[in-house]
Amino acid sequence: MELEAHNLRAGYENAVIIERMNLKIQAHRVTALIGANGCGKSTLLKTICRIQPALGGEVLLDGRPIHDEDSRTLARKLAILPQNPTAPSGLTVRELVNYGRAPYRPRFFARTTKKDREMVEWALAETDMMEFADRPVEALSGGQRQRAWIAMTIAQDTEILFLDEPTSFLDVAHQLDVLTLVRHLNQAYGKTIVMVIHELNEAARFADHLLAMKKGQLLYEGAPAEIFTQDMLRTVFGIDAEILRDPRSGSPYCIPYVQRERKEPQHA
Repeated sequence: MELEAHNLRAGYENAVIIERMNLKIQAHRVTALIGANGCGKSTLLKTICRIQPALGGEVLLDGRPIHDEDSRTLARKLAILPQNPTAPSGLTVRELVNYGRAPYRPRFFARTTKKDREMVEWALAETDMMEFADRPVEALSGGQRQRAWIAMTIAQDTEILFLDEPTSFLDVAHQLDVLTLVRHLNQAYGKTIVMVIHELNEAARFADHLLAMKKGQLLYEGAPAEIFTQDMLRTVFGIDAEILRDPRSGSPYCIPYVQRERKEPQHA
């Protein structure tokens, strides 16, 4: 399933953030959107997965304009996990994951089918959430809660997953847990995954393809080994960095140093 944007303009009524961007998401790969805060990463993600309308240009899914797709049909092709999702109080993990099956039912409260139940159990197992299935979502730790939401997303059984900052507010162990799960879903089931992520070294380690943005423009794109360079980090993030290689994975990682000059404090 191919997803691409042509001359895309995106933003809000009073602010155009992205102007005339062209890109193609690689099928069956993990793509990470990186860039400084406010560069337009989440705006791009929301626009290419139709959470918000494009201001111009077009987004094509298998050659068809995505904004013309029927909502139920589109929800069987791509799933979205937004930033900081919330669940109704008292909702159990299994009930949350069951929401992922909504696009396959004629009505929201229609009886679940055997296929629905099988997909819910599969999603719980794949995310290691089976033992928490009957617990309220609000009773989980941050990492467990994020895995529960990912379980709901994959129960939707789509080819493409969009994840907006899936590791935000998680400690390093839970960040690795979530990203290892993302990589497993890609490698074991061929999922195409597009995620916004702030942790640069984790983006280089877990993604096949990087899209580096600055001020609404796509400045660099390619495999981490190709574009994760001192020049890219200086241009996109304004930092100097030492680039090294992970001895286990071989992926690049950086030790960053502040490039900007700091003003000395003024004393009275």
